[in-house]
Amino acid sequence: NGSGAKKHGKDGNDIIINVPLGTVVKSAEDEKLLLEVINDGDEKVLMKGGQGGLGNFHFKTSTNQAPQYSQPGKKGVENWVTLELKVLADVGLVGFPNAGKSTLLSSISEAKPKIGDYPFTTIKPNLGVVSFKDDKSFIMADIPGIIEGASEGKGLGFRFLRHIERNSILLFLIPITSKINKEFKMLRKELNKYNKELMEKDIIIAISKSDLKTTEEIKKIGLDLKYETVFISSITNYNLDKLKNLIWKKLNK
Repeated sequence: NGSGAKKHGKDGNDIIINVPLGTVVKSAEDEKLLLEVINDGDEKVLMKGGQGGLGNFHFKTSTNQAPQYSQPGKKGVENWVTLELKVLADVGLVGFPNAGKSTLLSSISEAKPKIGDYPFTTIKPNLGVVSFKDDKSFIMADIPGIIEGASEGKGLGFRFLRHIERNSILLFLIPITSKINKEFKMLRKELNKYNKELMEKDIIIAISKSDLKTTEEIKKIGLDLKYETVFISSITNYNLDKLKNLIWKKLNK
């Protein structure tokens, strides 16, 4: 507050919070979006500080050399907020637990996600830089697996789904040992229920674990997917170069 003897309030210090790119800030009360940080070097004001008061000396005039009033300061903004990270990646891996997402990421990038033969080996997003031709690269995100009901928060639910909202391409990974058409429809249903715009992104379908079937058995598989599809094996590297070429083509169309 302002006061006598030419005094004024001390300036407050700025509080700067460094956050990862992709951070979204929402009001904790009503989930309203307040700001997001998506570019390197972005600085945004979340809450403004208070306004300093003015002492009586500030109001001195030629006719009033000793004014008997001052201006009080104003408090800064106070608010409860939620900081949420939405991963920034070129390609987001979509699939049920144990579809082979972590194995694929470890095969085509330097990332070393945890891999196991039980559900939810991955419980947080893993990012890997995938090298391409002529020193080019793109970023792939291995994200916790969907389960039926994920759009309503079941399993890792929202913790998973929010991370694919910013991916340019959705790479659906479906094991060759599953009922492929049915599994894709279930995955698409969960994404549609969460955010219909997700299915408007570029989509590639990779049929994983193809080393478990012979070439003749693969030819007999009837697919009804209506998206570009490639059979792959992360163990034998079967068609992984073909998959990377397809991803690069879509990223640069």
